[in-house]
Amino acid sequence: MYQIDFNHPSSIYFVGIGGISMSGLAEILADAGFQVSGSDQRKSPLTEKLIQKGITVHYGQRYENITEAIDCVVFTSAVHADNPEYQATVDKEIPFLSRAQLLGQLMKNYKTPIAISGTHGKTTTTSMVSEVLLKADTDPTLSIGGILKTIGGNIRVGHTDLFVTEACEYTNSFLSFFPKIGIILNIEEDHLDFFKDLADIRSSFRRFAQLIPEDGCLIINGEIPDYDEITAGLSCRVITYSTSATTSIGEKADYYADQLTYDEQGHPLFTLYMEKADGLHSHPNQMHLAVPGLHNVSNALAALALADSLQLDLTVAAEALRTFHGTDRRFEYKGTIGGVTIVDDYAHHPTEITATLTAAANFPHKRLWCVFQPHTYTRTKAFLQDFAKALSGAENVILADIYAARETDTLGISSRTLQSEIQALGKECYYFPTFDEIENFLLENCINGDLLITMGAGDVHKIGENLLGN
Repeated sequence: MYQIDFNHPSSIYFVGIGGISMSGLAEILADAGFQVSGSDQRKSPLTEKLIQKGITVHYGQRYENITEAIDCVVFTSAVHADNPEYQATVDKEIPFLSRAQLLGQLMKNYKTPIAISGTHGKTTTTSMVSEVLLKADTDPTLSIGGILKTIGGNIRVGHTDLFVTEACEYTNSFLSFFPKIGIILNIEEDHLDFFKDLADIRSSFRRFAQLIPEDGCLIINGEIPDYDEITAGLSCRVITYSTSATTSIGEKADYYADQLTYDEQGHPLFTLYMEKADGLHSHPNQMHLAVPGLHNVSNALAALALADSLQLDLTVAAEALRTFHGTDRRFEYKGTIGGVTIVDDYAHHPTEITATLTAAANFPHKRLWCVFQPHTYTRTKAFLQDFAKALSGAENVILADIYAARETDTLGISSRTLQSEIQALGKECYYFPTFDEIENFLLENCINGDLLITMGAGDVHKIGENLLGN
């Protein structure tokens, strides 16, 4: 494998430079003195930001973009052998790395690289951790899978040995990483176009945990079923956290929440308890989050456990979490029109949908509308009944067409298939093939006091934005 020498900056080319992760890596290398360039299919705010930093961006991926002056090409897993820039890289025998391999090499430059993994909640928890580290004046380098308003983007280059990144399990990307501290938020079935089954996914997370060195630390959600199978025999320190005092295997969690209540906006308040060598302690200040849902209590506990392991002031950490209002597309308030509150959420897995709709139940509203855009045929087919059950948590369900993303085979699945499953549960469900039809239906049926959530990992957010005139 090609090794980048960070002491001697070279010329690096990113295929798909406009992606949320690739653009962040490009920025980090550019700030480190590398000559960075790349390509993407279309202009976006991220590519425009890169250009403003002096990075050359080609729109359209062409064979001739790859020249002998390039020392290394970086690809994402979405780039295949028929891509012209991939073909040029191979033909011209230019060294190349995957995005994950580059990120792994980057982590080696920091004394304390922190990798945050899990089927759900990576971006929110990474953002929470980022806010805590910034509030504590640790000057970290951050790589986030979403836009964090505090830093005005998804990347921040710091000047200390702290580096924080998301660690995605898809295609086993996170197995190319070198974390000193790892966080595992949850482990569930997903990405079944790559993994065989849940056992295969758990095996991958086990291998991720084994990457952590003896002087490192694994922070793991104690609510993960049989999490001891993931942690057994690890040489590093293992810390558990949970939204209840007892973990899934009957042990006391090292960090847990108690006296949980919600304010009038559905935001959680709880007391933090910590099991230490000298006994049980509670933090004197009540934790108050500005993001809704029990799932965010869990995410906050992971951030607090990390802060404590880094010996940061938990009062400072609590204040950072109190003022954290979420990232883009995570129960994001978009606006209000005609008394209808519009929220957008990235949820695209049944567990995420349930978490979001449960959080919405504590949010003031008369009726709850959910416009869901399924993401990929593979996921929709694999979790068809689970999607139907999860979406039944909304009073009114509207389905958009499936967002295909990287897939071309429909597998005989459509949103009408999901509609039938929801209706079989006795829930009224509407389907419209176009966003225009969905918007017109909402304009006719939503009334003052209703809560409308647009939900999915595709472009369903445009519906709320169009209704608001954005």
